[in-house]
Amino acid sequence: MDALILSCGTGGGHNAAGAAIKEELIKRGYNVKFFNPYALKSNRLARVIDRAYVGLVQKAPNVFGVVYKIGNAYRKLPFHSPVYYANGRIAAIIEDYIQKNKCDIIIMPHLFPAEIITQMKRKGYELPPTVFVGTDYTCIPFTEETECDYYVIPAKDLEKEYIKRGIKKEKLRTFGIPVREVFDHSINMDEAKLELGLSVSNRYILVSGGSIGAGNVEKVVKNLSDYYDGTNVKLIIICGNNKKLLNKLKDKYSEKCILIGHTNDIAKYMMASNLIIGKPGGLSSTEAAVVGKPFIHITPIPGCETYNMRYFYSKGMSIPVKRITEKFGKICDKTMEEDNKKKMICQQKNNISANARILIGDMADELCKTDN
Repeated sequence: MDALILSCGTGGGHNAAGAAIKEELIKRGYNVKFFNPYALKSNRLARVIDRAYVGLVQKAPNVFGVVYKIGNAYRKLPFHSPVYYANGRIAAIIEDYIQKNKCDIIIMPHLFPAEIITQMKRKGYELPPTVFVGTDYTCIPFTEETECDYYVIPAKDLEKEYIKRGIKKEKLRTFGIPVREVFDHSINMDEAKLELGLSVSNRYILVSGGSIGAGNVEKVVKNLSDYYDGTNVKLIIICGNNKKLLNKLKDKYSEKCILIGHTNDIAKYMMASNLIIGKPGGLSSTEAAVVGKPFIHITPIPGCETYNMRYFYSKGMSIPVKRITEKFGKICDKTMEEDNKKKMICQQKNNISANARILIGDMADELCKTDN
């Protein structure tokens, strides 16, 4: 069977969810194509779209928050958004690709390809089963403009929100956000430390700005490197693809912290850590919960990450800290206390599924069998 996964790089979570689905489908014997639909028109265009988002959230996250609010306001209007029409411009290109390449199912962990596919449907193009996969703990703006066959959403208690926005209940599948297998095949903390070349006698706090190195990472590093100076608590800082942030931190903190750019070992670093601090991306938060670690959310990108942080806090799965002050070190200590740690990890296990990619694979099997 042949699966097509369409995503965009506006934040690493969408592509990471796509990678988890691809991993599962390949295990089941699928031929999988996974790419940014805009790359069919031009690789340069795909990069421009991705970089525009990344640059905005790194340099002016509050501006992105305003854009998100405008998106929410558009939902009240009786016509389609500019996003809908902009994505429709490459519908013919995707149709041409599907005609020339066998495809039994289309899976989309990003809104943009779902908008493209929707316009193709409304123009009468013949399509295989289509599945949208939500990667945030809210129904993001313009989801209601789409017309996919199924919607995989992060949790059952988000059903009402999706239904309120116009998505039919029978189309919803509450499987969770898919994460790669490596996150739910935990090794113990000491094993992870040894494999990463870390000292087993130290405790580690992992600070991550996500794949794009966003969030107030530098302020966290300054605060905690002073607070834990002279102790056995060490900081591991993941800067993602933000080379400017990495170089800036190297100039000031290379002797106090372990500084890392992009890494393929993020799961292992999570397993080696006593505490994770990061922005509330839907995918990265899910990964931390699947691993099962105390988690502090910091500096959300205004918009869907605000909802992610609120959702995790409401379930007792993280501690939200909106401003980094001199009290931040004490908050970290309290979060790592044994009783608090156990309660949080228990809530993570009760509320977050590690099996979303498997359930999506089961659904793909069923849909492909039925469609063929």
